[in-house]
Amino acid sequence: MFKTTRVAVVQAGSSLFDTPKTLDRMRAHCQSLKEQVVELAVFPEAYIGGYPKGLDFGARIGTRTAEGREQFLQYWKSAIEIEGPEVRMIGSFAADASCYLMVGVIEREGGTLYCSTLFFGPDGALLSKHRKLMPTASERLVWGMGDGSTLPVVNTPIGKVGSAICWENYMPNLRQSLYSKGVNIWCAPTVDERDIWRASMRHIAYEGRTFVLSACQYLTRGDAPDAYDCIQGNDPGTELIRGGSVIVSPLGEIVAGPVYGQETILTADIDLDDVIRGKYDLDVAGHYARADIFTLHVDEAARRPVQTTGTATDTVTGAPSSQDIQKAIDEHEKA
Repeated sequence: MFKTTRVAVVQAGSSLFDTPKTLDRMRAHCQSLKEQVVELAVFPEAYIGGYPKGLDFGARIGTRTAEGREQFLQYWKSAIEIEGPEVRMIGSFAADASCYLMVGVIEREGGTLYCSTLFFGPDGALLSKHRKLMPTASERLVWGMGDGSTLPVVNTPIGKVGSAICWENYMPNLRQSLYSKGVNIWCAPTVDERDIWRASMRHIAYEGRTFVLSACQYLTRGDAPDAYDCIQGNDPGTELIRGGSVIVSPLGEIVAGPVYGQETILTADIDLDDVIRGKYDLDVAGHYARADIFTLHVDEAARRPVQTTGTATDTVTGAPSSQDIQKAIDEHEKA
């Protein structure tokens, strides 16, 4: 049923609070993906928009500072909108490389930011969006929570692709919901550099009998602006996030990585028949699920504070609406 597919994880950092520069860096990485004939690549969590490690945005219980509000404003300005030019630019990178691209972004909607992943086809089309359901710890100061309407697994000619961002991978019900959709290429953008993360990726690959592609940032103090209040120190070479990206097989074997201490692109040629070989003795969404005992209810309704009806196109910008995007996803899956 499947052919061998070349996949990659891109271990790279953002230029914090400088989205145009980050996009320039992404363009260069995508050129490398093109030269290596990669068919699917994953960029880290919060790659576009940045992961402001070490900042507290002036928050203490019961109080916020004016300086923290300015930091949030700067972060908000670094974020991107789904209908914005940055998304079209990333789509052009995917098209130029003839590659499926999964990239972590900080998504802006109104005054709220979301940690999201965007998935692009090799024609440059935006195929899906996923918003992180549960920001971790202090991330909740600056990121909103996604709802059940953005939990896609996209059926492509190279496999069924889904994503869970960083510590979402520790949510058993989220994992089971993606397993039930037949995910066989599990994308895990992250900023978790710890050794235990590698063990978690191996566990998920083995549990779900899926390939896991985990891309972690490699970020240094030199990637941040001079005024960045960095608690780790101000030497430009100080590592804020040290990497540790991996690619794991459906039997939990690491086939690429981990690499620490540098930007890099890890590649592997994968055979999705290995997914079926693995499910011979463990299919947690099938013969191992015991549906007579356990059930899981997933609410995939969009939860918006204001519901409106009207035309399917933004009459001001002419940009595609969320309904248009969903229609494109459905048509792509049928194809």
